[in-house]
Amino acid sequence: MEAVSILDEDQCWNLLSESVFGRLAISVDGEPEIFPVNACASDGKIYFRSGEGTKLAEIAVNNRVVFETDGFTSRIGWSVVAKGRARILTGTKEILEADKLPLKPWVPTLKMNYVEITPDEVTGRRFKFGDEPDRYPV
Repeated sequence: MEAVSILDEDQCWNLLSESVFGRLAISVDGEPEIFPVNACASDGKIYFRSGEGTKLAEIAVNNRVVFETDGFTSRIGWSVVAKGRARILTGTKEILEADKLPLKPWVPTLKMNYVEITPDEVTGRRFKFGDEPDRYPV
């Protein structure tokens, strides 16, 4: 295994489907912001729940977002980035469908809104830790 390897799209979606936590990057008043979110991936989309506030307000104005999730052990790490468009679910049918997803708030706060991210691009990398290359080869 190389120190850094590029993941193909299927590998990225497999890791996304196993992830329950990530970071949502958006632009708030022209400034970048990152929010931790519990999320899940299903059928080529990423979902999270949110209470009223900055995330929802900004998505309503600028729906371009980036979602990142990662993981690591003592030997390997990985990161997957999904760039796309977010939308707040409003239809009764789509909300009922989203409510079937394994997506429950981690803390006891009201998160009544579902957000769906449709990625345009999904990329990822895997990292092998240790075995530092020789800095002074002969």
